[in-house]
Amino acid sequence: MPDYSIFYKKAWNADSTWPTFSWDVFLSAFNSSDRVRNVFECVSAGRKHWFISPEYRYREEELPKNGECFVPSDADEATIVQSYFNAARIDLGRASICIDITGFMRPHLLVILKYLSLKGVRRFDALYSEPLQYAEKEKTRFSDEVVVEVRQVAGFEGNHRPETSNDLLIIGAGYDHALIAHAAEYKESARKIQLLGLPSLRADMYQENVLRAYRAAEQLGSMSADSADTYFAPANDPFETANALEEIVQSVGRNEEVTNLYLCPVSTKVQVLGFGLYYLTEWVGRHSSVIFPFCRTYTRETSVGLSRVWWYQVELP
Repeated sequence: MPDYSIFYKKAWNADSTWPTFSWDVFLSAFNSSDRVRNVFECVSAGRKHWFISPEYRYREEELPKNGECFVPSDADEATIVQSYFNAARIDLGRASICIDITGFMRPHLLVILKYLSLKGVRRFDALYSEPLQYAEKEKTRFSDEVVVEVRQVAGFEGNHRPETSNDLLIIGAGYDHALIAHAAEYKESARKIQLLGLPSLRADMYQENVLRAYRAAEQLGSMSADSADTYFAPANDPFETANALEEIVQSVGRNEEVTNLYLCPVSTKVQVLGFGLYYLTEWVGRHSSVIFPFCRTYTRETSVGLSRVWWYQVELP
């Protein structure tokens, strides 16, 4: 397996001088958070695209006037991503691309990774902006918490075995305890491991994360933060997240091969990126899939301020 930690990343404070990056295309998912809007304004790019996620339920008069807006229909994640690239008409063989992953729906972000990989894109840049804090701390609601279905993400479906004796479900556990609980119930018989963000984005966010994840303790098997079934990876590092996933799979499969692997990233978008990279690099066509608990709507603004901006050079298989 590759050592994902050798990939390039860089961070800078929001009030410091920004690096002199420039791209042909910059793509960001619009929402009402300052950290999403401020980054869009500061970035230098030939074309700037707003991806309007249906789950935010913006009306036409609420859409931004700066940049090109792409408004897909309310459809499944694969159709939504395909409609964007059809409309944007990007020369993926030539254009330099940067994606601000901060505001994206997690399934959309995963499908974008798969789409770029299938189109032969081997490298692109990603940005992620850290908040000063979440709006309501541990009480912040990121979704309506009404899960309509749990299923495989399009493009991340695996060839699963009928043998299930050592099935493994790894949940990237964020604040959305309802999503964690539904994912755990979906694979009730699998061994469940939660991957928490540590170090967290901000000093107090780890405890907030644990408080929220604990509300899904019954479905997870009452595991705590010091349980043997709890692992950690930095909340702001997709590459160490991918390394942690490989460590978990190797540990569980040391004495008995993992029969089927299920990945469920409901944590930070950075960790979602790490889950996606790990799956696309190690598990395509094998007995593994990425599952996700889908909600109808998500909160437009969940954070306060902008602390740091991260840049990642993402290399696709």
